[in-house]
Amino acid sequence: MTLKNIKTKAMLLGISGLLLACGAENNDGVAVHDAKASQFTIAKNKAVAEQLALDDKRDFEQAKRGLIARDDNLEIKNADGEVIWRMNDYDFIQGAAPDTVNPSLWRQASLNNLHGLYQVAEGIYQLRGYDLSNMTLIEGQTGWIVVDPLTTKETAAAALAFARKHLGDKAVTGLIMTHSHVDHFGGALAVVDPEQAASIPIIAPENFMEEATSENILAGPTMGRRAVYMYGRDLPKNIYGHVDTGLGKAPAFGTVGIVQPSVLVSKTGQSHTVDGVDIEFQYTPNSEAPAELTFYLPKQKAFCGAELLSRNMHNLYTLRGAKVRDALAWSDYIEEARNLFSESQIYFASHHWPIWGSEEIDSFLKGQRDTYKYIHDQTLRLAYKGLTPKEIAEQIELPKSLSANFSNRGYYGTTSHNSKAVYQAYFGWYDANPANLNPLPPEAAAEKYVRAMGGEAAVLEQARQAVSEGEYRWAAELLNHLVFANRSEEAKQLLAEAYAQLAYQAESGPWRDAYLSAALELGQGKSSTMISLASAKDLMKHAPVEEFFSAMAAQLNGPEAEGVELSLKVNFTDLQQSYFLWIENSVLHYRITKQGEEADATLNISHGLFLDVILGTVKLAGLLTSDQLSLEGSRIDLMRFFALLDKNEEPFAIVEP
Repeated sequence: MTLKNIKTKAMLLGISGLLLACGAENNDGVAVHDAKASQFTIAKNKAVAEQLALDDKRDFEQAKRGLIARDDNLEIKNADGEVIWRMNDYDFIQGAAPDTVNPSLWRQASLNNLHGLYQVAEGIYQLRGYDLSNMTLIEGQTGWIVVDPLTTKETAAAALAFARKHLGDKAVTGLIMTHSHVDHFGGALAVVDPEQAASIPIIAPENFMEEATSENILAGPTMGRRAVYMYGRDLPKNIYGHVDTGLGKAPAFGTVGIVQPSVLVSKTGQSHTVDGVDIEFQYTPNSEAPAELTFYLPKQKAFCGAELLSRNMHNLYTLRGAKVRDALAWSDYIEEARNLFSESQIYFASHHWPIWGSEEIDSFLKGQRDTYKYIHDQTLRLAYKGLTPKEIAEQIELPKSLSANFSNRGYYGTTSHNSKAVYQAYFGWYDANPANLNPLPPEAAAEKYVRAMGGEAAVLEQARQAVSEGEYRWAAELLNHLVFANRSEEAKQLLAEAYAQLAYQAESGPWRDAYLSAALELGQGKSSTMISLASAKDLMKHAPVEEFFSAMAAQLNGPEAEGVELSLKVNFTDLQQSYFLWIENSVLHYRITKQGEEADATLNISHGLFLDVILGTVKLAGLLTSDQLSLEGSRIDLMRFFALLDKNEEPFAIVEP
């Protein structure tokens, strides 16, 4: 056992969610038994098409406006020659929606297919389709101010090179990172040389570094596994598989880094001049991200909404797993921006395409504002009546004045899971029904349900009937019990078919990917791929070392540690910091070492080497006989200490027990 097993605990929010998403190229074949759309799915998708103005071309006109150049063979590789981004994978998205894709989602996917270098206004340019997010360039007096340098070093470098090819080879004279999610800062090292970073302003919201480097380290392993489902990592890119996230095509998979901000935005109304460009900022923490800002360019009357706004309903709760977001604060920030920047003639953001015209912008902001507030207020109204999260999610629908606008549609978030997020934020997981206070766990409950329903054959017959009648949600509930009760192969196959139909009907990209990923694993078994975080070292070296010790504590096998008392001192030789770790009452604690304090074992190691061990690029056991570190005290106690930490070497099961 070595420290390398800590690596699965050290997945950051953005890394676990986004880097996992595109870790494998898989563009051949179909996701589930070559599953065709059923008559019920075809009818439901047809009804969606009839309810919406899918032939409205205004969004397409805006998304195409200002195109300067496009790389029709956009393909980006890493240093090892591996493809990490390829827009041609989505060439199948053309024409009318196939039966196997919700026509509303197909429309959004078609819009997100539009990529290239665009002029938004005089002195403002965007690169779209080089990653999940957009890179924006603002022309200063001497060079480019870069806004949001994408997810990876490779995609950011390719985007900037393409812009320089067509706009001129200007230097980067400023960098704005709008918020603390990795798809908005991960490519920073391709834009700014760390040695030159001190010479240009690097702007970010207050608490950016803390949130960007350490948010949800403890939740990383679970979040990363769930992200495989949310982003459809293992799915083919075709009409039977992944088509879009709603927010963009997909995240890129490559080398992730970060640079230290030199200017922090900590209040609304703060303004700065960067390379001759006046910029007014709005501080919007705990909205879409824990640390976030928007800004306004008075010269062009252009408002950058960052990810406070997007051309879809966003997540109040993200399916990969995260703390719920504050719907009311989010709505209030949008209203604040609407008033602060009321003279805006141009809107652009970190995702999707711009809007031109003050009336259209104002209408868009009102719609986004009221989408989140409606979900917030109506969830509470129904909760006041005693409705539970499932009941609320079944009832709540946006009014037509909001739902008719494509920018408020549930391509990423949905009214269903967002209303549950609001409920969770106020009331937590318990719905007050004592039957749900201490229910049986899934396997035990499944066995009893199957027995109560007359056994496997009876449940299968009911499930077949449900599928034949297009009752896929009920079929999924029945078959899920059967799979968890006895892992029936026939039940797994039928459940996969039900999930496929639910996917084909889903307007939300993440819902589609989750259903299809479940179907895929029911047929082929769970994914065996675990992500290596070596490509994120340039980011992780900025994370506080205390976060890694907290991750170690979360790995301690409590039952095995019962009665064990062990201590370990870790001296970081280059940081001049020392930490004391000890196990007591089956709990791992840590603190800064007290003067003269002794431990059962003392490890003297550099911070960089410590990260290499965590990332799995070197093994601790092999280093103990080298001169790269030193050990004082008992080697046996050192190995006993780490032997008590759980291994996480395989992805956990989701759709099977």
